[in-house]
Amino acid sequence: MSQTLSSADVAHFIGGAATAGASTRRQPVYNPATGEVARQVLLGSHADVDAAVAAARAAFPAWSELPPIRRGRVMFKFLELVNQHKDTLARMITLEHGKVFTDAQGEVSRGIDIIEFACGIPQLLKGDYTEQVSTGIDNWTMRQPLGVVAGITPFNFPVMVPMWMFPVAIAAGNTFVLKPSPTDPSASLFMGELLKQAGLPDGVYNVVQGDKEAVDALLEHPDVKAVSFVGSTPIANYIYETGAHHGKRVQALGGAKNHMVVMPDADIDQVVDALIGAGYGSAGERCMAISVAVLVGDVADKVIPKLLERAKSLKVLDGMNLAAEMGPIVTGAAHARISGYIDAGVKEGAQLLLDGRDFDGKAAGPGCDKGFWLGGTLFDHVTPDMKIYKEEIFGPVLSCVRVPDFAQAVQLINDHEFGNGVSCFTRDGNVAREFSRRIQVGMVGINVPIPVPMAWHGFGGWKRSLFGDMHAYGEEGVRFYTKQKSVMQRWPESIGKGAEFVMPTAK
Repeated sequence: MSQTLSSADVAHFIGGAATAGASTRRQPVYNPATGEVARQVLLGSHADVDAAVAAARAAFPAWSELPPIRRGRVMFKFLELVNQHKDTLARMITLEHGKVFTDAQGEVSRGIDIIEFACGIPQLLKGDYTEQVSTGIDNWTMRQPLGVVAGITPFNFPVMVPMWMFPVAIAAGNTFVLKPSPTDPSASLFMGELLKQAGLPDGVYNVVQGDKEAVDALLEHPDVKAVSFVGSTPIANYIYETGAHHGKRVQALGGAKNHMVVMPDADIDQVVDALIGAGYGSAGERCMAISVAVLVGDVADKVIPKLLERAKSLKVLDGMNLAAEMGPIVTGAAHARISGYIDAGVKEGAQLLLDGRDFDGKAAGPGCDKGFWLGGTLFDHVTPDMKIYKEEIFGPVLSCVRVPDFAQAVQLINDHEFGNGVSCFTRDGNVAREFSRRIQVGMVGINVPIPVPMAWHGFGGWKRSLFGDMHAYGEEGVRFYTKQKSVMQRWPESIGKGAEFVMPTAK
């Protein structure tokens, strides 16, 4: 039985309408800057997932039969609406996640890139054709949608990461169930409203708010054909194994420990700017954040003083303040976890140059004294055996590791269990080329600190940063959300007399 929906609740979105669903469980949604509860999000049950999947399954036949160009036109209208409401989405992100408003605007813009890519779905679904593969026989391939597919997305990009998934999946002819993070869930509903305004039929896009119960229900549901996930490595591993066990196609993007190698010939001022932005932007709560600076040779003595000076002057403010460079940590629990890593770094002997735990929230703006505030933190002389080096901190903590030469920098990175993103700053073309070739990481930047690929290239790491064999969005995303069918055709007039008992061959 559906529960009563309060105006303060963040609901589900099933069959084209907001609904309270069957579960009575709720979880507070905070404004990280003030530490206050802003609203409550419903936590869906198995019954709520069943209802969303049923709505998606019912909508699939008609939606998948629409010509791709007509599905693309819905995406074009959705693109227009998202552009109109870009700042509304960005404000939702800042008020529930905490990242600064300009960064939130950038997140929405990167999501818009994927919608633009999905608008070209007629071209993206084109197959191959070979005439006369054998006498009188033609052969072609086509790509067809899977059915009901699901996305399970993290708190750190509540707009962009879902947009890595549903525009491509829906444009390809699938219907979609999104399970967003309960930490910052409001944008998921607003995107549903915009899709409905764009003319998307009811049931093609659905949202079930929730936690592990909703996740497990999606992984176990026999009508969910594929699951895409972004989050930590332990959960990505769980999603991959559980989904595969239930016969699903799974794409699970996990954690990261992104390094930035600084060669002695690099431009020091550019390096410092890159480390500050990539290490402390979004409070380090990015899977592509730089969390380790690998300083080669004597470059550390040039970089560290300037880096420390710049980190001390970070403008840590309420994210709605346009002067802010860094906002609060997303939750109190995340703040405690990150603080624990700083404790561990000190105990293991790393040199703590700047301690973000000293930051006073009162300096962030009016009403921020009880928010989840942490300043930029900088460690030097970090070694590979330390916890702060080995594990993903997901906070504004930058570790500096000193190595004698380029070869050891490459080996250090290749030995790490994660392989999401990496960067190298140098003026030497040969170093840049060799770094790009030798490094065992999925996304590489040369003098680019956060090498997030554009919409038509796709996103994904290596090693324990990705479970599954297809990256997100781009042509890899189209392949993930479709299945290939091969058709061989021959007409009666070209069929020879008598039975054939051998495998058909080209003849």
